[in-house]
Amino acid sequence: MSPVQRRAYSTASLLDVAVRVFNERGYDGTSMGDLAAALGITKSGIYHHVPSKESLLGLALERALAALFAVLEEPAASTGRARNRLEHVVRRSVEVLDAELPYVTLLLRVRGNTPTELDALEHRREFDRRVRAMVLAAVDEGDLRDDLDPALVTRLVFGTVNSLVEWYRPGGELGVDEVADTLVAVTLEGVERD
Repeated sequence: MSPVQRRAYSTASLLDVAVRVFNERGYDGTSMGDLAAALGITKSGIYHHVPSKESLLGLALERALAALFAVLEEPAASTGRARNRLEHVVRRSVEVLDAELPYVTLLLRVRGNTPTELDALEHRREFDRRVRAMVLAAVDEGDLRDDLDPALVTRLVFGTVNSLVEWYRPGGELGVDEVADTLVAVTLEGVERD
């Protein structure tokens, strides 16, 4: 490809390709050369948009985290009975996963090998703490069983949500509403107090 034919990238479109490559090869297994080859540009073309590979990772993880934390700020996640707030967060988390699948997939695969990954893991723990507080409140309000460990309930519910990255495909045979309805039925209804 001659320089005239090279595709012009915005930071957002560059990020989309970088996230795809990170998910295919792993962040640690991806070099700037790999990204440049996937993009069809030079490494210096990438550096025109971002200062480093880790900054690309930071932008990608922030996109996923911002979408998830925005759910916690929605009125339905912050007012009303805790069980209803929890259901809202579960449903909306599935919708976020549907809308941001490559970004959420990358978020769930980070292991803490860089400062950016460590920061993302801390944010994930904060999300878990806030959801666990909803579970505890739902137990206190008498809507969820009190014989189950709230931290374990939180991990199992969101472990199920997070497992969607392995098999769910937006626009596929199963719609996001059907997946969310089934997930709520299997996870939350199973821990409701009779």
